[in-house]
Amino acid sequence: MLKDDNDIDSIELQQTEQDLPKRRSFIKRLWRFVWKTALCLILLPVFLLLVYKWVNPPLTPLMVQRFFQQVGDKEREVTFKRDYVSIEDISPNMVTAVISSEDGRFMRHKGFDIPMLKQSYRENKRGRRVRGGSTISMQTAKNAFLPHKRSYLRKGLEAGFTIGIEKLWGKERIMEVYLNIIEFGDGIYGCEAASQHYFGHSAKTLSRHEAAQLAVTLPSPLKRNPGNQTPYFKKQTSVVEGRMSKYGKINLKSKPKKDKKAGKNSKKKEDDETLWDFIRWMRKQK
Repeated sequence: MLKDDNDIDSIELQQTEQDLPKRRSFIKRLWRFVWKTALCLILLPVFLLLVYKWVNPPLTPLMVQRFFQQVGDKEREVTFKRDYVSIEDISPNMVTAVISSEDGRFMRHKGFDIPMLKQSYRENKRGRRVRGGSTISMQTAKNAFLPHKRSYLRKGLEAGFTIGIEKLWGKERIMEVYLNIIEFGDGIYGCEAASQHYFGHSAKTLSRHEAAQLAVTLPSPLKRNPGNQTPYFKKQTSVVEGRMSKYGKINLKSKPKKDKKAGKNSKKKEDDETLWDFIRWMRKQK
């Protein structure tokens, strides 16, 4: 016997009412998964920032990236040399060398070298290729937390981590982590491993000349190294040594001196400018 239309509608209505709790339950589970995932993505970086304030990163994304590159290239030897040491066991010459070579305003800026960023922005708009404004703080954030892949997302995350380590770590810890994880050759990480590999002794006894050589390696560690010194490499080493003489021994515990005479209405100094000041400045240029 065929069912009339009312019976059919009644059955469909009952089925719909039975399906509603299931759909609501699925949406709730999906929403719970989304917010928990988002919360983890927010809390994990904060957790790592706090942990790495005292604990050295066991591995970095670049170390993992290089390992797989070595494995996938038959012409490259699989190498992994790394030996963490405290800042007290690193020669002051090494600290002076990387600051004079990589980031002359390291002890003055708040993670971002605003004058250099402005200069880079102007030159890029003119179509000129200039050295970027990456600071030691930015390089530390990138190497400790992020893969070496060019994208706007990575740049944004790098800026966030840079602000975080400047606030939570301080200059001495930033320098310590930087000198322990930075790449000095294919599979060679940190100045202790580099010093042992290239010079046969610890980073604590690095001379001014040796420290300058390691600093020259940094912009392109897979192409430059003290074991293969080209005329250009030797020239750059002399340049860095000359700068080191001007900087002298750097006290990483010191804090920038502020001008007490500066009034409230005085022009904001470059040393006090933040990334947000640069972003506001950049918007005015358009």
